[in-house]
Amino acid sequence: MGNLCCCVQVDQSTVAIREQFGKFDSVLEPGCHCMPWFIGKRVAGHLTLRLQQLDVRCETKTKPITVNTSKALTPEVVQDNVFVNVVASIQYRALAGKASDAFYKLSNTRSQIQAYVFDVIRASVPKLILDDAFEQKDEIAKAVEEELEKAMSAYGFEIVQTLIVDIEPDEHVKRAMNEINAAARLRVAANEKAEAEKIVQIKRAEGEAEAKYLSGLGIARQRQAIVDGLRDSVLGFSVNVPGTTAKDVMDMVLITQYFDTMKEIGASSKASSVFIPHGPGAVRDIATQIRDGLLQGSSVSHH
Repeated sequence: MGNLCCCVQVDQSTVAIREQFGKFDSVLEPGCHCMPWFIGKRVAGHLTLRLQQLDVRCETKTKPITVNTSKALTPEVVQDNVFVNVVASIQYRALAGKASDAFYKLSNTRSQIQAYVFDVIRASVPKLILDDAFEQKDEIAKAVEEELEKAMSAYGFEIVQTLIVDIEPDEHVKRAMNEINAAARLRVAANEKAEAEKIVQIKRAEGEAEAKYLSGLGIARQRQAIVDGLRDSVLGFSVNVPGTTAKDVMDMVLITQYFDTMKEIGASSKASSVFIPHGPGAVRDIATQIRDGLLQGSSVSHH
C-alpha cells in the first residue's frame, strides 16, 4: 500500500476498511483513494475477496454396534465404534457487500469455521458405522456446508463448497479391513477354483463314459464279426466237403483257434516256454474241453 500525499492504493480482489476517529466509515474498492488523515480518517485494515480454502482434520468415533455372540442374553460384544480422522476441505470467501461484517464481527475466521466443522462432523459421524461413513461422504459434506452457510452468512462470508476429502480409520482398523477384503477375495477364488475342478471332473467323466460306450460297441461288433465268420466257415466247409457235420467243422475251427491263441501267447508272453499236451488223443481232449467249456459258459449265461 502506498500512503503518499494522503492517498492510498487498494489492490485488485481486495477491499480496504476506512475509519474516521476509530469508527467505521466506508469500504474502499480496488484503486487509488484520497485519505485525509488530518480529519481523522485512516485505513483500519484490508480484506481479501479471493477464494480461500481451509482443511480441517477432525477426530471422532463411528456408531457402536452391539452383537449377541450366543443364543443366551450374554455375552455381548461391541463392534465398529472405531476412531476415525475426517478431513474436510472448506472453500469460502468474503462478500464485498458485507465487507464490514466480515472485518469487524469475527476476530479469527478460520477458527470459527473450524469450530462449526467440528460440531457438525462430531454430530453426524457417530450416527454411522464405518462402512456407511465412507458411503455417505457427500451427505456429511452437505450437512457441514448447510450449517456453515447458515452461520457464516451473518458474518459476511460465503461458503462456496465443502468436501469430505478423506476418512482415515486407525491403523489397526485399516489392517483389519484389508484382511477382511483379502479373505473375501480368497473365498471367491476358492469357489471359482472348486467350480472349475467340478467342470473338469464332469467333462472327464463324460469323456470316460463315452469312451467306454464306444469301446463296448467295438467289442460287440468284433464278437458279431467272429460269430458271422464262424458261421460262414461252417457253412462253406459243409458244402465243399460232403459228409462232414457242423460238429466236425466246429471241432476243427475250435482247435485252429486254440493253436492260434497259443501261438500269440508264445510270441507275446515273457515266459520262454509253454507246455501243452501233444498227440492225437491229446488233440481230441483239447477239442472236447473247449467245447464243454463253451457249453458250460453258455449255460451259466442263460441262467
